[in-house]
Amino acid sequence: MNHYETTWDLDSIFKGGSKSEELKAYIAAFESDMQELAKQVDAYEMPTAPKQSEELVSILSLLETTTKQLREISAFASCLTAQDMSDNEAKILVGKRGELGAAYASILVKLDQKFLQVDDALWTELLVQPAFQPVAFVLDERRANAKEKLPLEQEILINDLSVNGYAAWNQMYSSIVAKMSIEHTENGETKKLSMGQASNRLSTPDRDARKEVFGKISQAWEAESDLFGETLNNLAGFRLQTYKHRNWDNPLKEPLEINRMSEKTLDAMWGAIAKGKAPFVSYLQRKAQLLGLKKLEWHDVNAPLTKSVQKVSYDEAAAFILEQFGKFSPQMAEFSKKAFEKRWIEAEDRAGKRPGGFCTSFPDSKQTRIFMTFSGSATNISTLAHELGHAYHQHVMNGTEALNQKYAMNVAETASTFAEMVVSDAAVKNAAAKEEKIALLEDKIKRSIAFFINIHSRFLFETRFYKERKNGAVSVERLNQLAVESQQEAYGGELATYNPTFWASTLHFHMTGVPFYNFPYTFGYLFSQGIYAKALEAEGGFEESYNALLRDTGRMTVEQLAQKHLGVDLEQAGFWEDAVALCVKDVEEFLALTEVAVG
Repeated sequence: MNHYETTWDLDSIFKGGSKSEELKAYIAAFESDMQELAKQVDAYEMPTAPKQSEELVSILSLLETTTKQLREISAFASCLTAQDMSDNEAKILVGKRGELGAAYASILVKLDQKFLQVDDALWTELLVQPAFQPVAFVLDERRANAKEKLPLEQEILINDLSVNGYAAWNQMYSSIVAKMSIEHTENGETKKLSMGQASNRLSTPDRDARKEVFGKISQAWEAESDLFGETLNNLAGFRLQTYKHRNWDNPLKEPLEINRMSEKTLDAMWGAIAKGKAPFVSYLQRKAQLLGLKKLEWHDVNAPLTKSVQKVSYDEAAAFILEQFGKFSPQMAEFSKKAFEKRWIEAEDRAGKRPGGFCTSFPDSKQTRIFMTFSGSATNISTLAHELGHAYHQHVMNGTEALNQKYAMNVAETASTFAEMVVSDAAVKNAAAKEEKIALLEDKIKRSIAFFINIHSRFLFETRFYKERKNGAVSVERLNQLAVESQQEAYGGELATYNPTFWASTLHFHMTGVPFYNFPYTFGYLFSQGIYAKALEAEGGFEESYNALLRDTGRMTVEQLAQKHLGVDLEQAGFWEDAVALCVKDVEEFLALTEVAVG
């Protein structure tokens, strides 16, 4: 069995970490290129005939370069702050990233405004020119979005003010979390755990230990809830004021546009989940019975069913993932092997790391980096597969234009969830003993619970919070109340206790890059179900058709993507109901296998 290191290599991108001289030189080069881009955009006069395209070709060439450069800098900053939340130099870099991003966005706003000066008929003729056809969708999208925004000077002012206003609240949140920890005793030894490490302990089979850790975590979030109330209210306030000046009444307008999907598609998805939720409620009831409880408490939802939880090593997890990937896509397996060998993955279980996991791309270096904390659980294996799916998606996109590589979060979650599904499904099928099969099957179902119920509770909370925030700041007490009400509705009242400070502990509510950082996960989960079903039916050629779908994710709406590659209409309930039904099969098998245990 191959041995892989659990710490990543960042020096192969910029040597020296947050004090890297290579990084400083790279940023200087980006700033120089950005100045040249700004100069060309300022001087650009939109054509009066379709063949007058030389200046725009030059601008798009510079956009290709600078887009990759900015993403490279941004990704490196994310990696530095995640691996060591106490790295002050990295925090300064995050601030610099925000300034660069705002300046760059202002240049693009100017370009968008110039696009608006072109008459619609000429614009249509321009986009079919060979030089622009590959990026026509993105250019047309930018122009359409610009029509609904404020005049140039006001949009630039919003971008500039967001650096020390809007984005700063997210940075403040991260700084507070970085200083938080709890004390926990294991095997007679008391340790200080970061919030990420503490969250991992909630998967222990020892219910008393789980309850103790959850209580300490809750106390820690509650102690800082006044500060988190400030970050959330001010972040949302900035966002809502921007919407108000643009005359946007619906808080979902921006997230739907970012995810390139219609509200009809969103409604069809949630409608199918509501219609098919009953079996998952039955699962929650059965799990409570198996654990000897009348009802599950919040800290029981993700608990293992067996006292002896099988742990696997990082090398064993890697070997299993590579084997299963290879059955569906040799290219995905080969790419993932390279990620392990070249140390593109940070998985070490240590203090000081950011909670959670992510994958970030370096399009200029054509590399990716994966961040997580691996402690040997089945969930960790799924997370690792999930993030490798993200990485493979970017790998496939590396051959496309930089403007076409900006795919939305919902389709980004499709590739990751597909990869996760391949591995978890194989684990269930390969289980030798009944108890092991039940445990692995339950791990799959827990993901359905997360996407159908937990994510739905987040969506309900955020929708209601933004509605109330329009009328002024929302108190911590009311935030707690909204959180519990949303959880009660989403879980069908099936839990004995809920999590009032969930709004504080959930990073996604405090992020500025993507508002409503919740429903895209559910979309990706269900959309990947359809792709997985197609993969199981395919007798050959799946890999190429899958790669073709991934390459199109940055240059069409999700409705167009689904119609082209799956032949389905996402605005109708049928696709979503079929996808939910695939997940219900896991529940039915679980209920059948555990019937004797509670009979």
